[in-house]
Amino acid sequence: MLLGLLGIARPSLWTVTLVPFWVGNLLATRELVVGPRECLPRPRGCAGAVAPVVAGVAVWGPLLWLAVLAVNDVVDAPGDRRNPRKRDAPLVSGQVSVREAMVAAHVAGLAALLVAITVRLSFALVTLGFLGLGWLYSVPPFRFKGRPGLDVATNAVAVGGLAVVAGWTVVRPLAGFPWVMAFQGVLVAVALYVPTTVVDHGADVAGGYRTVAVRLGPRVAHRVGLAALASACALAILLAARGTLYPNRILWIEVASAPILLGAYWRLLVRAREPHAVLRGIIIVSWLFLMPCAAFALAYTGTV
Repeated sequence: MLLGLLGIARPSLWTVTLVPFWVGNLLATRELVVGPRECLPRPRGCAGAVAPVVAGVAVWGPLLWLAVLAVNDVVDAPGDRRNPRKRDAPLVSGQVSVREAMVAAHVAGLAALLVAITVRLSFALVTLGFLGLGWLYSVPPFRFKGRPGLDVATNAVAVGGLAVVAGWTVVRPLAGFPWVMAFQGVLVAVALYVPTTVVDHGADVAGGYRTVAVRLGPRVAHRVGLAALASACALAILLAARGTLYPNRILWIEVASAPILLGAYWRLLVRAREPHAVLRGIIIVSWLFLMPCAAFALAYTGTV
């Protein structure tokens, strides 16, 4: 059962929130990794922030994902049994029962909130927001997962927006947070989430799920993702040109990386026809996106 619950929590997805969480923490501390150097406006400096950051990683990694995905898998179980790609899923295979999954979801959600409140109230509220969006996404009568547009918005706000805010609030109060970075995170999350709806397009049609890919069709859905990525690249270029958050000296990197990212997205995702090709495209585009992200991180922290 424990192995089944680990499978439900999907460790491979933890980086989806932990990467933007790290970005938010980097914005707050100007450190690549929280360490002993004084960097926060309080006597304890970064050394005093290590414990909260560790707690934040536990919350925004295993705890939140188990809490939201267990509920999602319980609700989706009837449809997943008709999806060949889900035949080995813990709930479909019987490795974990519905009752065990729901108990684990509530325990993980409560643990996430209890740990978060020991760090800071604003951090706990952001954590509660993620749990709330997860519930709205999966559970009837809301079930945003089956409402085209809301399915994308829910995931994009939770992963691309709230995770960045969480990384900031784990070490600093919410005041002073650069909201433009949360907006950019939402745009990137839209670009990377939309293709995942295309992967399950056939199974979702058979199961009666109305995702954005079902409503618009795979090709149009991919174009929505491409437009979101183009907007994120344009915003990064604008911020770098103005020297706002993005150091001006990395403007050329942002300008050079934009056509590479958009070209890869078009070739690997918009033109993809098979689910395995879409998955491969998501992975490659995600890795390519790390190049301008790394340039920003190194310049913002003064490493280079």
